[in-house]
Order: sequence, then structure tokens, then C-alpha cells
Amino acid sequence: MPGFMDTFRQLTAAQKPASGVSAYTLFVNRPAGRVLATLAYRAGATPHQLTVLGALFTFSALAAVALVRPGPGLSVCVCAALAVGFALDAADGQLARAQRSGSTSGEWLDHVLDCCKLVTVHLVVLVSFYRFFTLPSPAFLLTPLLFELAAVVIFFAGILTEQLKRHRAVPAPSGPAPALRCVLLLPVDYGATCASFLFLGSQHVFLAVYCALLLAHLVFLAAFLVKWYRELR
Repeated sequence: MPGFMDTFRQLTAAQKPASGVSAYTLFVNRPAGRVLATLAYRAGATPHQLTVLGALFTFSALAAVALVRPGPGLSVCVCAALAVGFALDAADGQLARAQRSGSTSGEWLDHVLDCCKLVTVHLVVLVSFYRFFTLPSPAFLLTPLLFELAAVVIFFAGILTEQLKRHRAVPAPSGPAPALRCVLLLPVDYGATCASFLFLGSQHVFLAVYCALLLAHLVFLAAFLVKWYRELR
């Protein structure tokens, strides 16, 4: 069996293109996923096992958000577990490419769990708001619902656009420089949502960060929908 660094370099060479992803995904999540995929490859694990392990980390953390009163310790644990779950989500695809074991069923499972994750993360915030937070107004209970709507529509419309483009010769549109695009996309990266839970123990700070990310999602939702519609016309 090749050594750790040989496997790591093999996975590095099989990375997805860097275009269209945020700085968190490019510089944090994919490298972390690559390390986990290398360890899994050497341990003889399968992509499905990494997918399930990632789901365990993610949904255990989300259950804690809904069930446990926020505090500094919970904030750190939830943020870390969500980050590991997200890294494992990147690792399963990298492992599949390294093993040449990618399958339609594996891709389907990955996307279904991603959708469940996007819905659940905001539902548990709603539960936490209702059970543990002293909100400035009951209207703030709508923020997780709006956030969930924006995140799910961006996720679905992005995948649908990608699938439709596969059946048509759609030229790549011009846009910001890759480095600038990486930074601009950071607020709508799921990793930024994961990082926001680091502030869960401070109600005012978390509410401010969460609302800022919601605003970014709403702005990007409008921009993405217009962009994708024009590309497919």
C-alpha cells in the first residue's frame, strides 16, 4: 500500500476544480477532507462509511442545539462537530475518486443527506430560539425559516442548473476574478454557517451573526437565480 503522503498527493491530483467555491471550502474544508480521505483510504474504509460517519457528527451536533441550553462548552462542541461532519462530506467524494468507486447511489445519498442537513440546521435554530433565547421580538422566530428557504433554494437551483448544463453547450459566463469570487462566496458557504455556532453561547452575538448570514443568503439568492436563469436561456 502506498504511504500516507503518496496517497495524499494522489487525492490532491484528483481534486474538483477550484472555480465557483468559497475560500472556506477551498482552503479549509477540502484540505481537511483530503486528510480524512487519506486516513480512510489507508484504513480500507468506503465512501458510504464516511458519508454515514459525517451524518452522525452533523446530526448529533444539531440535536444538541435543539435539546441543550446554549453555553460556551456546547458552542465549541457543536461548531467542531459540524466542521468535522462537513469535512467528512468532502472526504467521501475524494475517497470515491481515489478508489474509483464512485456510484450514482453514493452521489444520491450524499445529496439527500446534504438537503436534510440544510433543512435541519435551521429547524434546530428555530427550536433553540423558542426554548432558550430572549429575542427582541417574536418576529425573529421567522429568521430560521427564511434562512432555510434561501439555503434550500440555492442548493436545489444550483444542482438543477448544473444538471441542465450537462445537456447543453452553455458557455462559461464572465465574472469576478477567482480570488475575489472565493471571498465573495464565503457568507453563503455552509462552513460559515457551521462557524456561526461558535457564538451560540452568546445570544446577542449569535443572533447578529445569524441574521447577517441570512441577509447574505437572501442577496445571493436573488443574484444566483438571475445569473443561472440567464445562463440557461
